Amino acid sequence: MNQKLYLFFFFISLKSFSQVQNSKTQDSIKKEELNEIVITASRRSEKLMHSPISIEQLKSAEAKSMGSPSIYEALENVKGVQIITPSLGFKVINTRGFANSTNVRFAQLVDGIDNQAPHLGAPIANALGANDLDIDKIEIIPGTAAALYGMNAINGLANIQTKNPFEYQGIAIQQLTGINHVGNIDRFSPKVYSQFNLRIAKAFNEKLALKINASTTGGTDWVADDRTDLAPNANASTGLFGADNPAYDEVNGYGNESANRKTLNLNGKNYVVARTGYRETDISDYEIKNYKADFGLYFRPKKNHELSVTYKTALINTIYQRSNRFRLDNYTLNQFSADYHTPIFQVKAYATTENTGDSYNMRSLAENMDRAYKSDDKWFADYSTAYKNAVTGGASVADAHRIARTQSDAGRFLPGTEAYEEKKKELIDINNWDIGAALRVKSTLVHGEGLINWDKAFVSFFEKIDAKLLSGVDYRNYIIVPDGNYFINPVHADENLTYQKTGAFTQLTKDFFSDKLRLGATIRMDKADYFDAKFTPQFTAVYSPKQSLNFRASYQNGYRFPSIFEGFSNVNSGGVKRVGGLRIMSDGIFENSYTKASIDKFQAQVNTDVNTNGLTPAQAIEKNKNTIQKNPYTYLEPEFVKSFEVGFRGITLNRNLFIDADFYYNSYKNFIAQVEASIPNTSDPNLIPTALYSKNTQNRYRLWTNSKSKIYNYGGSLGLKYRFDNTFSALTNLTYTKLDRTDDKDGLEDGFNTPEFNVNGTLIAQNIWKNLGASVTARYQNNFDYVSFLVSGTVPAYWSMDAQLNYAFKKGISAKLGGTNILNKPYTSILGGPSIVGLYYLSLVWESSKI
Repeated sequence: MNQKLYLFFFFISLKSFSQVQNSKTQDSIKKEELNEIVITASRRSEKLMHSPISIEQLKSAEAKSMGSPSIYEALENVKGVQIITPSLGFKVINTRGFANSTNVRFAQLVDGIDNQAPHLGAPIANALGANDLDIDKIEIIPGTAAALYGMNAINGLANIQTKNPFEYQGIAIQQLTGINHVGNIDRFSPKVYSQFNLRIAKAFNEKLALKINASTTGGTDWVADDRTDLAPNANASTGLFGADNPAYDEVNGYGNESANRKTLNLNGKNYVVARTGYRETDISDYEIKNYKADFGLYFRPKKNHELSVTYKTALINTIYQRSNRFRLDNYTLNQFSADYHTPIFQVKAYATTENTGDSYNMRSLAENMDRAYKSDDKWFADYSTAYKNAVTGGASVADAHRIARTQSDAGRFLPGTEAYEEKKKELIDINNWDIGAALRVKSTLVHGEGLINWDKAFVSFFEKIDAKLLSGVDYRNYIIVPDGNYFINPVHADENLTYQKTGAFTQLTKDFFSDKLRLGATIRMDKADYFDAKFTPQFTAVYSPKQSLNFRASYQNGYRFPSIFEGFSNVNSGGVKRVGGLRIMSDGIFENSYTKASIDKFQAQVNTDVNTNGLTPAQAIEKNKNTIQKNPYTYLEPEFVKSFEVGFRGITLNRNLFIDADFYYNSYKNFIAQVEASIPNTSDPNLIPTALYSKNTQNRYRLWTNSKSKIYNYGGSLGLKYRFDNTFSALTNLTYTKLDRTDDKDGLEDGFNTPEFNVNGTLIAQNIWKNLGASVTARYQNNFDYVSFLVSGTVPAYWSMDAQLNYAFKKGISAKLGGTNILNKPYTSILGGPSIVGLYYLSLVWESSKI
């Protein structure tokens, strides 16, 4: 299928070249691309062609002609962009590698305002983003943007720009109705998917305007039901594999992980046995109910001056994936913002509040559902007794394990029963993951910033030197309410946690050789609590021998400071405490602990010696004690990246073909990662190995720290846009992303989690007959390794197709009939995530230019 896709894109290119000489079309690409204005790349208005760094742009009108149901989802067709899908209601944007479902290295803004969930340090998809009717365009920087935007932008940044009510007035209503789960591919029969969007914008006069947006989304989520065993060799020394493995731990089964296993000595053999657990399909609610709305007032006291005051709110009911899978129920975000800008300066302030509502951790729910009817100690004791009785009665080893599990599980809460639902409701309201499953976090982000264009304030001076100077300052404070489970304040238990950061930058650009060469330099300083000030330089060059040909190069550094969760978390889960890596949270743990990797190896060697070499447990422990290693890691420091990039933008072939290409090379160090370690419950060196052999005689931790590895990656992308004539046009993108090498490997390297090849192509037809348009998109990515704490392995290659037909009726009505993954071939974008199949929809839009 890979070859078929390449042939498809080759045919598009071949057709474009064959029709160039006969083309007498309007010079549309020149108009759209040469004069298109972007602001995200340098935080000032400039032409896209002259941008000093790579920047991608997706306009609303362009997205409407693609098969995706929304412009946000259409980003999957943008050059260099990788989309991963933990849920139908939750898609994550990434660029240039090191993707994960909580992408703290990629920032997401709406009109320059960060829409992250504060405690995560990353956005919950498009929860606080604009709806389709209000989006003008989305600009994406696929690479480090830290010099201008600071923390959380070392891999890239997306800025969703909305429609100003002074320029875009009227009422717009959209109803999108679709269907998914077609063909009984999973446990659901076909389900209805619905999205409703409303936009109202009114300028009362040239000084005052308002804008109101509202959106609702409802449907049934994709299903995650991967039954691959994550512990296939746990009982290899006893020959128990597959369905016979008593440590069976399926990917989307919870409550049977390593923390829920125990080594039992049964009739002289050591067996690793896990509790039974529950599948995600048993414990999760797959219903999606998301709502969002915003209200804004806009005031223009005089020409080119504008004040906007906006309130946004979102209510989310969907599935979220991190180290575990979470059900977000009645999760709310609220944001208040004010922005005043003129050609000379801009000041902006906003506050985002977060309340996780009735959300819960699926793994903790499964663990404690099992423990609610029988404690771990009781269950394993019953298992041992039942196993021995079965063997005495003549059962084989494998059958004895099955009998033991059946008898130990007697009285267990069964999904679908009234008792199960009552216990589930009880557990998801207990805010302690040792006995419950609730996620109860309240947090606030407060941000203020200011920009000044010195060249606009002192026009004559800067015109003389043909230069531009921009400066900015910002302040941010995260405020977390300790809940006693997820976050605590270790110093003042009754006070909120705060985490402050300040930053400032100055950017100078100057033109040379009759504006054919533009050089730029930026220096940024960031200072966060618990860390020294960090300086981030950026140097850029753009050479334009003529307007339609532009070459660019840049070098920059970037820092990422730990998020609230990475720095301050304090979570008990399954007997393992997840602790933030700041010294205030984990003082003394690093120095006195031993790595889980060495403990696991030590325990496996002991079991092998007991099972195959006839040693007693004490003898095997003594033999293998030197396998245990002290924890070599320490307290958190910021991540750091160096990035070099070159690129080209141009228009050729009678100005019908737009080309955009880039190549980059990055080096990273101090990756913020997690290490698992344990502290034995004894300080006697002679007793430490024995203590670390049993889970009951050690305190286990998962600590945020920095990897000692230095990681290098490189890649490039090529984007082509070609207009055949007034009817047909084509877009195609090829992205190559490669992990070059890793020095000083220590096993804590963040997963690259990115396909090496990602290619997509779209053929668009407009006005085929009257106002009828159509498009088809083909997309392919190769298989890639995926590493996470939930599951690691290989994500299979896949290809899919989207398609749509659209028609513009009279009186402002338009219709779009389309589908994503129209061939309904299941695929997954991340391990542990859902199986994604077809979504087919009809979208109806009514727009009025008057109110």
